[in-house]
Amino acid sequence: MLRTFDLVVIGTGAAASTVAYECRKAGWEVAIIDSRPFGGTCALRGCDPKKVLVGVAEVVDSSKRLLSRGVTSEASIDWSALMRFKRTFTEPVPENREKGFLSAGIPACHGRAHFVDQISVAVGEDILSAKHVVIATGARPATLNIPGEEHVTFSDEFLELDKLPQRIVFIGGGYISFEFAHVASQAGAKATIVHRGRRPLAGFDPDLVDQLAQATRELGIDLRLNAAVLGIEKTSSHLSVTVSAGNKQQTIEADMVVHGAGRVPEIQDLGLEKAGVKSSDKGVVVNEYLQSVSNPQVYAAGDAAASGGPPLTPVAGLEAAS
Repeated sequence: MLRTFDLVVIGTGAAASTVAYECRKAGWEVAIIDSRPFGGTCALRGCDPKKVLVGVAEVVDSSKRLLSRGVTSEASIDWSALMRFKRTFTEPVPENREKGFLSAGIPACHGRAHFVDQISVAVGEDILSAKHVVIATGARPATLNIPGEEHVTFSDEFLELDKLPQRIVFIGGGYISFEFAHVASQAGAKATIVHRGRRPLAGFDPDLVDQLAQATRELGIDLRLNAAVLGIEKTSSHLSVTVSAGNKQQTIEADMVVHGAGRVPEIQDLGLEKAGVKSSDKGVVVNEYLQSVSNPQVYAAGDAAASGGPPLTPVAGLEAAS
């Protein structure tokens, strides 16, 4: 069925929701689409649930630091209880977000969208045609291109673990790996971070990164720099991770391997070529107004846009509001 709108928004995260609500307030007919539960990465699979875990880990860390200073025993993490607590924040989000769209007069469509021409998007059996389309689909884990990649656990899966494995290897030295490794360590797991570069957390202040690296090692986390994961093999009892450091290869036994090696725009199956939308490995190529340089009826915001901004939720919201 063909349906027409002033604006179609692909995604329901921070950027997508901001665009949809602002344009609807201006009197536009707006539709919004998502193939995943409504709410986006930050609310469901990233920032917000991670903050719950980090907050509890900080309490445990503080209790250790205050022993003999008035605190008589260390706190500890009940991982299953922590997951149940975390879900009290995340589980209501999709239904509440969809109700919010509908109450604002924004039809909410479920399914993976793809362009069929310059101004039309297909989702399920419907074709949504619009004067403008905004791509705000967020990001996904980058492909590692290593043998055994199918055994890797993604960050959203880590945030849903009912039981924490005892030995975890984190691939990549970004903030996802560091945050999760510290949480896992405070919960009693043996964590290892493997980073191919000389310095982790590229783009952050080097002096602060050095302090963090020292604190990470003091916590008991095995931080390996100038090391690359060559492959992962699954055995009957564990995962065997082959790591190259210099001219040597080593094997790390783990119960889980977590992807923390960067994210890329989730635009690969949107059919951008049918809309004449130019893209790169950094996202939809846009001008200073976040407008596609090759199709002026299409815009992109947040992680889906090659705008040069950091991949942060406040940035996505500001881009959408502009």
